[in-house]
Amino acid sequence: MIEGRVWKYGDHVNTDLIIPGRYLDDYDLRSLAAHVMEDLDPSFSKKVRHGDVVVAGRNFGCGSSREQAPVALKHAGVSAVVAGSFARIFYRNAINVGLPVIVCPEAASRLVDGDIVVIDVEEGVLVRPSSHTRIEFKPLPGFLLEILSDGGLVPHMKKRCLK
Repeated sequence: MIEGRVWKYGDHVNTDLIIPGRYLDDYDLRSLAAHVMEDLDPSFSKKVRHGDVVVAGRNFGCGSSREQAPVALKHAGVSAVVAGSFARIFYRNAINVGLPVIVCPEAASRLVDGDIVVIDVEEGVLVRPSSHTRIEFKPLPGFLLEILSDGGLVPHMKKRCLK
């Protein structure tokens, strides 16, 4: 179960907006998190709290295939990204680093900045308790839930291979 405050953005949020290329030579995760979303929303990295949820429109994570984009979001405290659709490589990179990504086109039109949402990834339900809004989405397949539960692909493979 995920519970957090919504940060809402539009369509086509590309990886350069998520983590600008000028910071990619710094491999410190805290530094990446300090600059996440700064060209789109300069206040984001200062105000995001652990557990918050990014909600966006279509094609979230388009652009370059930089793995640092989902890493920066996760280390800034984002607990999930909900979007109408995702760029394929961003989607897989997010799963690989243990950041839940949820395809839910209805969320962008029904949620606003600051809403508190509760997401049941396994059941495929997003709820805004303040208005009793319930939005259903296709749950993630079991094998992706396992990877997320283990903290990402590397911990998942270590767990499976070192049994």
